[in-house]
Amino acid sequence: MKTNTGINHRLLQAFLVQAALISLIAILGVYAARFVIGDVLIQRALDDEASHYWMLYQTDNTSPRPNTYNLTGFLKPGDVIPDTFSELKPGLHPLENSNSDYYLIHVSENNGKTLYLEFNGEQVSELTLFFGVFPLAAFLIVIYLSGWFSYHFLSQAVSPIIKLAKTLENLDPQSDEFSEKLKHALPDNVDQEVAILSDALSNLSERIESFVIRERNFTRDASHELRSPITVIKIATDLLLEDKTLKENQIKPIQRIKNNAADMEELIEALLILARESDNKLSFEPVCINDVVMEEIDRTRILLKDKPVQVSIENKQQLFVTGSDKVLSVMIGNLIRNAFSYTDEGEVVIRIEGIDLIIEDSGIGIPEQDVEKMFKPFQRGETKLRGGYGVGLTIVKMLSERFNWPINIESELGRGTKVIVAFPEGSLS
Repeated sequence: MKTNTGINHRLLQAFLVQAALISLIAILGVYAARFVIGDVLIQRALDDEASHYWMLYQTDNTSPRPNTYNLTGFLKPGDVIPDTFSELKPGLHPLENSNSDYYLIHVSENNGKTLYLEFNGEQVSELTLFFGVFPLAAFLIVIYLSGWFSYHFLSQAVSPIIKLAKTLENLDPQSDEFSEKLKHALPDNVDQEVAILSDALSNLSERIESFVIRERNFTRDASHELRSPITVIKIATDLLLEDKTLKENQIKPIQRIKNNAADMEELIEALLILARESDNKLSFEPVCINDVVMEEIDRTRILLKDKPVQVSIENKQQLFVTGSDKVLSVMIGNLIRNAFSYTDEGEVVIRIEGIDLIIEDSGIGIPEQDVEKMFKPFQRGETKLRGGYGVGLTIVKMLSERFNWPINIESELGRGTKVIVAFPEGSLS
């Protein structure tokens, strides 16, 4: 399952994105205000000043030029015009080499005369800064503080959920104190939704704890109750086989009972392994795959009796795997048993290549469309003739997935089957 970052981190991201968007909008607002003041309001005011002067000039050509703190007028011809003004065309022009963006020259013409209005906008710039930037900065500070308090409040609101998640992460579901620790993971004073979530998880933990107890009891009882009669059957068949007075036609069914009892014992062991929640009760140690193969061949060779089948073992190297010898015996034994059961003539070749165990036979094979189905329960080839319960490969697949031993089957109908089991953490000697 794909996981995202923590809730607190995502809240902080939302706060930062919100702050960035507000800052961007504020900066754009400053530039818009600057455009409105510089290119609209000031130009409109200077146009009105020029129009007003030309109206006065038409009435009295000796009317004085505009001369205020921010505005100075020059008339051409008649006045001494600064050199920087002489080349300017009618319109509004920023004065070059000026430290202020609002130091402007307004040029207008009327009846062959030219009016230059020199506008010193330093005061306007200061007022813009005072009434524009400072309030904007105060506004941003208020927005940032309110956003930070909102983030802090939300962090406190979700902190019980984060604490609950960390508590769950550190708890062992098999622990006897699992439910109690989960119930006391949160303080008494929490939001209603958090309390509902906590109660639901507590109820779930109690159900899990009850399930674990039932699983432990089942595996314990099944281990004792199922193995005991099988042990009795095996001892009884061994005693019967020691009877020298038995005829050949009597020995075969007894031997068959013994073999099926051994198969059932392995099946029960595999099912109990898969039923356990953890593998703590299994002994993990370096196991030689070569030795397991030899033992399982000896145990299942009875299946090849009266069959013209040759078994070849290619042990060029020793492959060691850290695991349970019981698990490996069940897994490899099922694969070898299948190879022996479904091969009527030819050969079965078992070899170790690197970290792979390869079991290849010349048996009846499996149709290509049925290869994947062989891992499903109760899938068997030639069921009525071969016997079995149709769960062998299912158990093998479950063991391979549980212990990370990938298995692959290649088969062709009428030509045989090739099974490859990989042991990624295996070592060679």
